[in-house]
Order: sequence, then structure tokens, then C-alpha cells
Amino acid sequence: MQSISDELEFLKAVMKAVSSLFGDSCEVVLHDYAKGYESTIVAIENGAVTGRKIGDCGSNLGLEVLRGTAKDGDRYNYVTQTKDGKVLRSSSVYIKNGAGEPIGCFCINFDVSDLLAAKKTIDTLSKVQDEHSEYFASNVNELLDFMIQESINMIGKPVSHMTREEKYNAISYLDEKGAFLITKSGSKICRFFNMSKFTMYGYLDEIRSRKQNPVSN
Repeated sequence: MQSISDELEFLKAVMKAVSSLFGDSCEVVLHDYAKGYESTIVAIENGAVTGRKIGDCGSNLGLEVLRGTAKDGDRYNYVTQTKDGKVLRSSSVYIKNGAGEPIGCFCINFDVSDLLAAKKTIDTLSKVQDEHSEYFASNVNELLDFMIQESINMIGKPVSHMTREEKYNAISYLDEKGAFLITKSGSKICRFFNMSKFTMYGYLDEIRSRKQNPVSN
């Protein structure tokens, strides 16, 4: 497979320019598929955003592009979440050879977790009335995704910034809204909030017990 090595120094300079402009919250990654997918990263700026380094592998999206199963190639301004709960806005541009085959990828991942928390504070201070939202989903997985996002909006922080009490309140919100009536929703909720099933069901037991036996003042 053709390599991107001929353009490596130029691409590194572009990476430095982008990361310097947007600061430590902006990770810029360069993948070279000639290295084998288990070790595609040949250059990275601000790798602490996703915890990756030179020599690490590509993502699942890159595999889909290489396999030819992705609906499209280049992706712009899409939202992802790291395993520790950071919310990222990302763009990925694939580098191709003369035959149109992907040989590398240039990726930008911007951590917007703090911005979302700040936005929530501003929205709360400027809110003039309560609103009720109704979401019309085509399947229960999509509906559960919406409800999880609503719980994040209610707390006002990305998962990576939540305290134990805030995660407890998010689970309480999801229980109140009926999220756990969806089959196998518990596993997805656990993954999203980075907690064990033991912890989540412990929260649920406490939440439901308090509702059944409210403390009188």
C-alpha cells in the first residue's frame, strides 16, 4: 500500500498550525494505513484529548472506510464521546492515492465538554419558562439515545465532568422517564455513564426505595 511519507513533514506543519490555533482541547491526528491498522498513528498533537499516542491504532470509522462499508468517506463536524466521557466535535478527511484508495487520514477532535457545561449555565440563567419536549423515534435505540441526551442536558455537564451525585440524579431522571422499560437499556446506560451494572442497580434500588418511602419533615 502506498504511504503518506512523502507529505509527512508538510502534514505535520498543518497539524501544528491547527492545534496551536485552537489550543490544548484540539487533538489533531495523522494516520498512515501502510503501517497496518494496529499501528496507524504516525503523528499526533494534544493526544491527551483521547489518550492516544504515536503507534496506536485507528478508530472503527477508519475500518469501515477501508472495508468499503461506510456510507461515505470524509466526515465533517460530527459528535463523538471518549471512553472517559468527553464530548468531541470531530472531522476526518481521508487521504487517497491515484486509484482513489484511502492510504491515510487527517483527523481533528475538539473537546467541547467545558463549552457545553458553560452553555448549560447560560441557558439556565436566561430561561424564561419550562418546556416539554416530545421526540418521535423510529426505533427504541434511537429513543433511548434521545433520553440519555436529555438526562445529560438536565444535569448540565458531560459525563466526564459529573460527580457521583450527578450521575445518581441522571439515573433517577431516566428511571422517572421510563428508560429502563426499554429492553436491555441498562447495558447501554452503564456504558454511557461509565459505571458498572452493580452501581447502576444500586442507584435504582435507592431511588425507588426513596420514592416508596419518602422522608417526612
